[in-house]
Amino acid sequence: MNTPVHYLDHAATTPMVPAALEAMTAHLANAGNPSSLHASGRQARRVVEESRETIAQALDCRPGEVVFTSGGTESNNLALKGLFWSRRAGDPGRRRILTTAIEHHAVLDPLDWLAASEGAEVELLPVDRSGRLDVEAFRATLERDPASVALVSVMWANNEVGTLQPIDEVVALAGPHGIPVHTDAVQALGSVPLDFAASGVDAMTITGHKVGGPFGAGALVVRRELDLVALAHGGGQERDIRSGTIDTPAIAGLAAAVELAVKHQDEHAAHVGALRDELVRRVVEVVPDAHLHGAPLEPRSLRLPGNAHLGFPGCEGDSLLMLLDARGIECSTGSACSAGVAQPSHVLLAMGCTDDAARHSLRFSFGHTSTEADVDAVVEAIGPVVERARAARRV
Repeated sequence: MNTPVHYLDHAATTPMVPAALEAMTAHLANAGNPSSLHASGRQARRVVEESRETIAQALDCRPGEVVFTSGGTESNNLALKGLFWSRRAGDPGRRRILTTAIEHHAVLDPLDWLAASEGAEVELLPVDRSGRLDVEAFRATLERDPASVALVSVMWANNEVGTLQPIDEVVALAGPHGIPVHTDAVQALGSVPLDFAASGVDAMTITGHKVGGPFGAGALVVRRELDLVALAHGGGQERDIRSGTIDTPAIAGLAAAVELAVKHQDEHAAHVGALRDELVRRVVEVVPDAHLHGAPLEPRSLRLPGNAHLGFPGCEGDSLLMLLDARGIECSTGSACSAGVAQPSHVLLAMGCTDDAARHSLRFSFGHTSTEADVDAVVEAIGPVVERARAARRV
């Protein structure tokens, strides 16, 4: 008899919703290339442009501002490298890039490359113990020499601890200096309101597989007036800044998922938020020294509704993960793994956690398939699992 799987890793990826699956499969057998001029090509182009309009309406941007990519990593690379190269070409003195110490590696690693290979000066901005940007530190860093800043990149919501960032304050400080702001909104889409026009950001990264869409489909929403240098050169299919044959079926699935996620964002947030709150409350009852990382549960405006990042002193996060996995409960740790050696989470370290505390955490993340049964399974298993993980560590 198979152990039932309780999937609590929606922040990593979430199952496709039926609407996206239907939209994608409806076009898989069609042969038309959207760049071709014959009837099949025009039909494929119609699907792509209708999908672009759907996403633009959902995110309150202009259709021409939606640049389709293969996902979050490509969108971040295009925004960061493309903006840096463009800004430096206009003014060689603009070499500084300001970002937070808790960004996803899809932001930090491209910036490391720009620093090592292109002469960028990357400055990591501090966060407080909840994982929220220190706005005054940002202000001081920015105003030290604003004319040398090429761009700012601050994620909308942290992927590990779920803390929402003060994007409005970032834009308010950078805007008067004419400094473009990019935000990685991959985790925020579908969980909190996203309004590109009202936010004031210049570029925003989204991806499909976090909101019930397909893998390999995402977008960089970028203002038309903003110049970007292309990463790869070819047909120039997307505004001459992103080349490659357009994946019509995947884009159709992406648009369906984004539209649905935005339409049902309020009820989704209420549903996963209630499950998350119950999980945190009941886990702490079973394991009294367990504690929440990131922003507090209240007020809800500070944190993603479906994220519960919990620390379990005396444990190794990887051990907890595998013990839960053996019981049919799937979650993730707050750490990255390099060459088989667990590393403490750079996010938790930036938040002031000790090396040990940055290793003893689990992230439970809820999504559209989550139920009360998932919470019950974790609560039933967590006590014995923590005891076993602590005993293993003492040996």
